[in-house]
Amino acid sequence: MQKSLNTIAARIEGLLDHIGRATSYVALAIVGLIVINVTLRYSMSVGSVWSQELEWHLLAALILFGMSYALLRGDNVRVDLFYANYKPKTKFYVDLLSAALTVVVGIIFIFLSIKYVNQSFSIGEMSPDPGGIPYRWIVKGLIPIGFSLLALQGVGEFCRVIVNYQTKGGDNHV
Repeated sequence: MQKSLNTIAARIEGLLDHIGRATSYVALAIVGLIVINVTLRYSMSVGSVWSQELEWHLLAALILFGMSYALLRGDNVRVDLFYANYKPKTKFYVDLLSAALTVVVGIIFIFLSIKYVNQSFSIGEMSPDPGGIPYRWIVKGLIPIGFSLLALQGVGEFCRVIVNYQTKGGDNHV
């Protein structure tokens, strides 16, 4: 059982690590796009609705794909004020509950966003601004994908917590 859970966790973590590293290039693209937009706007008085909207779309992709990577790396915000003083068994239960809630929240957002994305796709939603980005449903389609990755990270974390607890001796660990 421990070997299976370890394999599941490792595969999930490997996938999310690759996706997270690829997503880091989106941050670079955002910075480059902002530099170009600002330079053109202030040096030549040239602006583009399309490129400004692209900044927001890339930011949405960065956030939605980056949240599972941040959780994987432990870069998320935690409140360690109480947690640091918990016994190992209490930490185990807190970590399990946290992983389970991550999965639940991910699934809720996936469920809620599917109808939202389908509606956007069915009406062929586009930018309301002239010269804006067409196919707005594409960026909205990132919502269920991003939360699927988050739920997947929750599953990986759940497996990893169990494996780590068993490896340290479970109840015997002080």
